[in-house]
Amino acid sequence: MRELRLRAGITRWVLYAVAASGALASARFAIAPPEPAIERPPVVASRDAAAEGFASVFAMRYLTFDGARPEGRQTQLAAFAGHNLDPDLGLHIAPGDKQRALWAQVVQSRPGLGPAREYTVAVQTDRSGLLYLSVGVARDRDRSLQLDGYPALVGAPASTGARAGLRMRQVDDRALRSVCQRALRNYLAGAADDLDADLTPEARVAIPALRLSLQRLDELDWEPSGGSVLATVQAADAHGATYTLRYELDVVRAGARWEIAALQTDPTT
Repeated sequence: MRELRLRAGITRWVLYAVAASGALASARFAIAPPEPAIERPPVVASRDAAAEGFASVFAMRYLTFDGARPEGRQTQLAAFAGHNLDPDLGLHIAPGDKQRALWAQVVQSRPGLGPAREYTVAVQTDRSGLLYLSVGVARDRDRSLQLDGYPALVGAPASTGARAGLRMRQVDDRALRSVCQRALRNYLAGAADDLDADLTPEARVAIPALRLSLQRLDELDWEPSGGSVLATVQAADAHGATYTLRYELDVVRAGARWEIAALQTDPTT
């Protein structure tokens, strides 16, 4: 009997301990509930505009040369070559050879070796046409930009012909067609005051520098979301050149009339 009473007492104290631990756990959850796990999006490296500019300037200078004045090119490249690379950066020009880079544009970017990044730069030249140069750019310990080794001549990024347009519903509303045609005529002609009459009060529109006269409105279709229309027009400049152009217009109904809320671009963004 004594042994049974002892076992019952031990069991009772174990139950007390379990109950106490449960009460403590409930109190902790009430006072400081655990925070739910939040799935954080991956960190995406922001675009380095300075490095892109560095790569573009280098590509322009690298592909500009005059075999009769090699020292001028070395001077232009000195800041890029430093003390680690050939002053000509490996490009040695024949005495009569000459080329000028007309413009450059970064068209592709990918991770390079270590902390460097490889930029593909499209360079239009007057002798060799359009070339693509892969330029490695890194940042030094003090965050200064530096060339990451010699460049590489590469092929163009993959591309194909223009895609076929989406099949969209034609705009049948005559009033809307009239407003869009009038707005585009004033927009292309640079008639800002006349254009304002068809804009919403909040609309912001930048008039193009080249003045054109609207010849005709070929197509006007609803964009799939229904908040804007796509207009394909024929226009001509003062010299007789004709253009086929497509514009997206955000349209809203204001009482009994249509108004234009945006026209192709937002100059404030």
